[in-house]
Amino acid sequence: MRIQISESFGYRKLVRFTIPTITMMIFTSIYGVVDGIFVSNFVGSEPFAALNLIFPAVMMLGAVGFMIGTGGSALVAKTLGEGRPKQANQYFSMLILSDIISGLALTAGGLLALRRVALFLGATGTMLEDCVLYGGILLIGNVAFMLQNSFQSFLVVAERPQMGLVISILAGVTNMVFDFLLIYVFRLGLAGAAWATVLSQVVGGIVPLIFFLRKNSTPLRLVRCRFDGRALWKSCMNGSSEMVTNLSMSLVNMLYNMQLMKYAGSHGVAAYGIIMYVSFVFVATFLGYSIGVSPIISYHYGAGNKGELKSLFRKSLVLIIASSVVLTGAAELLSGGLAGIFVSYDKELLAMTTTAIQLYSISFLMNGVNIFGSAFFTALNNGVVSAMISFLRTMLFQVATILIMPLFWGLNGIWFAIVAAEALALALTVIAFAVNRKKYQYI
Repeated sequence: MRIQISESFGYRKLVRFTIPTITMMIFTSIYGVVDGIFVSNFVGSEPFAALNLIFPAVMMLGAVGFMIGTGGSALVAKTLGEGRPKQANQYFSMLILSDIISGLALTAGGLLALRRVALFLGATGTMLEDCVLYGGILLIGNVAFMLQNSFQSFLVVAERPQMGLVISILAGVTNMVFDFLLIYVFRLGLAGAAWATVLSQVVGGIVPLIFFLRKNSTPLRLVRCRFDGRALWKSCMNGSSEMVTNLSMSLVNMLYNMQLMKYAGSHGVAAYGIIMYVSFVFVATFLGYSIGVSPIISYHYGAGNKGELKSLFRKSLVLIIASSVVLTGAAELLSGGLAGIFVSYDKELLAMTTTAIQLYSISFLMNGVNIFGSAFFTALNNGVVSAMISFLRTMLFQVATILIMPLFWGLNGIWFAIVAAEALALALTVIAFAVNRKKYQYI
């Protein structure tokens, strides 16, 4: 039986509704990890370091898709809650078209700037050529990647989170199968990993596009639309926190890599790449829940259901805090095994990576609440507070800790920087909850 976002949600129904999106995000993270496993074990540690050096820069472009998807889905869900389905579909269609146009422009710009970006990050010689090769192929799939990011949110508004999960699984299987074929069987190396990722993005972005272009039984469908600058601006402002999060993560990842090249060389970059793969899988739980619950919050906010809004806020915090404790414990216990999946062939790198995961994973105790806090205010159509939490958490606090802490604790200071940054962000998120409680009456 399909759950509708207009319903009242207890713990069980809330978990049932968000589980497909959580699973989708985890699975998406896992199939991204497969690239790293194949490249590290079958191509080599140097190409693996090149992949991790350029990957954040390319992913920055996909942040626009997250912005349009999260900010636009909040607007569309709110409009549905206000009883205006025709207008909601106009907004939805215009936003998807904006995704495609902006994606093409960003791809062209990215291809022109790619080599200079790789040089700026410190790549030279063979590593530079590997960066340009891998990044150039990934950029070919940028439009599909942006659509995939947007549809993750819109499929929840359309009350089809299960479909989002199925599409994510199809995209993941595509990536894994072609990783095996192109890297292991046909020996295409780093290029094979890049093409496998592009093919998976095409599945993730184009399949839902075709679904919404056809008649369907969901509240959403792609229709003829006209440009609405005000709606686009509102969606971008409202979703700016998610774009800031993704841009900041990419910029911070690049800063991490630059610091690690200074303190530990290519081994440090490789270790950080493994941490990112591990982190993506664990943090995907919080991201998936936040994406899944946001349209419900937006709908009930638009409909003026204050009692349900209070219930959603309270239940969400309970679920997230409980998950944070469990996931942190799991990461600490499994740190050695997780590192071994990638670099069991190098004892020195294995030891460095295990220690790094143990220090970095302490941040999981806090970042779940911070991620939900930013998403919660996006769902309430308050992009300013959401962006403030996101920017300070993912950019300012991390940049400061990454630059300062290694001066006192060396390499371990780099691994522990995220913990200090998330602690500062948690204090900010709690303050934001307290300051805005009367305005939105969620407490």
